[in-house]
Amino acid sequence: MTAPRDASLPELKDIDFMDVEIQECPFGAYKRLRDDAPVFRDPKSGFFVATRYADLREILKNTADFSAERRKEDEEVDAARAERIRKRFEEKGWVPAPTLLLRDDPGHAQLRALFEHAFRPSILKQIDPFVEEVTNRLMNDFIDDGRCDVVKQYAVPLPLIVIGRQMGVPESDIWKIKTWTNAWVARTGLMLQDEDAVMAAVDLEIEAQHYFQPIFEKLRREPDGSLLSELVNREIPEWGRPLNDNELHGEMMADTFVGGSETTANALSAGIMLIGRDKNIWTRLKADPEARLRTFVEEVLRLESPVQGRVRIARQDMELHGVKIPAGSIINLRYAAANRDERQFPNPDALDLGRRNAGSHMAFSSGIHHCLGAPLARRELYWGFKGFLDKIDDFRLIEELNDYRHIPNFWLRALDKLHIEFTKAPAPAGGAP
Repeated sequence: MTAPRDASLPELKDIDFMDVEIQECPFGAYKRLRDDAPVFRDPKSGFFVATRYADLREILKNTADFSAERRKEDEEVDAARAERIRKRFEEKGWVPAPTLLLRDDPGHAQLRALFEHAFRPSILKQIDPFVEEVTNRLMNDFIDDGRCDVVKQYAVPLPLIVIGRQMGVPESDIWKIKTWTNAWVARTGLMLQDEDAVMAAVDLEIEAQHYFQPIFEKLRREPDGSLLSELVNREIPEWGRPLNDNELHGEMMADTFVGGSETTANALSAGIMLIGRDKNIWTRLKADPEARLRTFVEEVLRLESPVQGRVRIARQDMELHGVKIPAGSIINLRYAAANRDERQFPNPDALDLGRRNAGSHMAFSSGIHHCLGAPLARRELYWGFKGFLDKIDDFRLIEELNDYRHIPNFWLRALDKLHIEFTKAPAPAGGAP
């Protein structure tokens, strides 16, 4: 027997992921697609959108039929604009080369080996004390105020300070870096329609390139053992050379500073919003953080999916769920839809601190392109939430200051602000506040 149709969900004809309101709350649209059109041709982007967990897992591991190889500009819906963007980079800066995310093997594996060496487990383990120290310092900056904007005062600076230290960027420059990453995120997020705004974003990215270029050149002359020095100078054996300037500029913006900060920042603010709306979760976390905090981190990543999706290219004509997909088509793998697929996660819209398979979400993708920064992001989220639990006794979301809106973006889900009011936790006996 066919299940009754849910009239509360949007109709297929009304689903348009370029629509800001659909983006703001996409979960009903995701369910409609999973149930009725697991492969769906998005009317504005032209992408084929896949939404079921099992399909995404299969596509991500099937590199023979689905390619990651492309330029970032290939995702632009407007081909003429993509060419104008390329020319602007060529004239004023460096055309960013395809990054790790945009490569197939063997080039992907060869480049990934460089990053895996730079971010090897022994290095990441050494970062823990610094992450904890930054968390406590940021909390202490506002703990006596009794209120804060979680996004701007806590969630955003935490991962930027951490990745900035790894890349040798002074902490005083993190807000400059944030201006540049915001430009990259907005420009590549497919929602900027104004031509002047698009090119202004490109100019900010080029400004970032001119900030980093002298650093690359100095590190080539004077290697200093830092992680950035490794990326600048370490030879990729199969290439017979280290990364060139175009490759470094692509990696610095996309995989390093955006990749190294956006997921953590967006999940941290989203998690505090979720527990502000369900104080039962807050109470349970406070009662036993060691037992529940790691599952909470995974559930926040699953439910909010800071990266809503990525793409693959069909290598040949194919058919999936009865939909014909021509060779060369862009397939949008909607991680956020898969992360709420009831076929994989029972009661998928609930934050379940006892969920046994919480860590099987796709917030960090899957297959050979599984995010190599995932261990660092999990560390930052653990310490970020733990610092919040340790230093705050109770809190409330300030409804009159919050609209809970997300910044329009086809790929990412990020709160613009999150104002809270709180009472400070009493200092531990015999310890510092």
